[in-house]
Amino acid sequence: MRTVEIIDQKRNGQELTPEQISHLIEGYCSGRIPDYQMAAFAMAVVWQGMTIAETEALTRSMIASGDTVSLKEISKPTVDKHSTGGVGDKTTLVVGPLATALGVAVPKLSGRGLGHTGGTLDKLESIPGFRTRLELPEFIATVNKVGMAVASPTANLVPADQLLYALRDATATVRSLPLIASSIMSKKLAVETDAISLDVKVGEGAFFRTLDEAREFSKIAVELGSRMGRKVHCMLTSMDSPLGRAIGNSIEVKEAIDTLHGNGPSDFTELCLSAATTMVSLLRPAETEASIREQLEKAVGNGTAFTTFVNWITAQGGSREVLENPGLFEKAGRKITVPAPASGVVQKTHALALGNLAMALGAGRETKEQEIDHTAGIYLERKPGEKVQKGEPLATLYTNREGPSSQWEARLLDAFEIGPGEPYPIPSPILEGSPPVA
Repeated sequence: MRTVEIIDQKRNGQELTPEQISHLIEGYCSGRIPDYQMAAFAMAVVWQGMTIAETEALTRSMIASGDTVSLKEISKPTVDKHSTGGVGDKTTLVVGPLATALGVAVPKLSGRGLGHTGGTLDKLESIPGFRTRLELPEFIATVNKVGMAVASPTANLVPADQLLYALRDATATVRSLPLIASSIMSKKLAVETDAISLDVKVGEGAFFRTLDEAREFSKIAVELGSRMGRKVHCMLTSMDSPLGRAIGNSIEVKEAIDTLHGNGPSDFTELCLSAATTMVSLLRPAETEASIREQLEKAVGNGTAFTTFVNWITAQGGSREVLENPGLFEKAGRKITVPAPASGVVQKTHALALGNLAMALGAGRETKEQEIDHTAGIYLERKPGEKVQKGEPLATLYTNREGPSSQWEARLLDAFEIGPGEPYPIPSPILEGSPPVA
């Protein structure tokens, strides 16, 4: 089987066989196929696309490049949750304990952030003592003991994706739906949960900029799950504005704690309850979503959800004292309050601009080697729909970096739009549920 002939076929729009795709992935991982040929193949896919059968074969080949994680020793039905990423997205910290409080297991392998703010692991590591590196036996034992665990993946989980994504990033071939879907779903399907819930972000601060693109990805993801015997649900949510009020790492953990106590921002609370409802309903289809939602709200109200959160965090070494007294979290050296330049109603808070500002304050990383400042971040004192008077706090910035505060204040103000009108409820971030599979 000649690699150049496979590339030529795809360039000409022909459908490849599973054997041909397996040849490419295995050869690239072993070093037999060089970067330039794999880059040519990726560009051919960008131009010509892939059928769902080809995308399935690519996903299966990527999974086969490394280890899979068997969860057969977990005693309860399992569900994984994944977000395609956004600004202020601390959802895992709330939906995991919510779903766990209703008796399902949430084993999750997560990642670190690159860009805007930290990833889930970075946020969790802002909790003193929390350990993200768990060997599989401890990972499973933790899930069996407290209902959930979140840990870093092993180096050999879908290594093909690590290689291929780095190549795509360097060759302008990232934005191809079959390549995106196989990248995300190979990592999710390599962990053998019974069901997968995907939060697909849409908007200026998200990977998917348009609803049509997010819908098409969701259709592929659901179909891939079905072909591999897994239940997959996609919820499309807005990322034109940050989720909640907190952007950063420890500041987001504190907002998650507030939400588990029933005091979180309305948009973030709604997304968490909806996502947790979906996670539980995937495993308990006989129950109505209304009934599950009611049980989740009760778990927040009676403290069960927060207790579940504490049990999970402390099982992985996190400090109970800090969770119960969030004021003990380490604080940034500088606190900068930015006043509103005019009176009116906040019309928009630009997610991408605020995410980039948070990174400039130290809450994110531009390279994988860069260290994150867990204390840095932004707290939005006003959200879209809320009224503000000139001179009132618009947002608070936290950083340990030196330099004139004016540079950050100007960027913060550029990220806000204030206009005339009457206040209105903070918009729900939920756009759509899972689309039908064609």
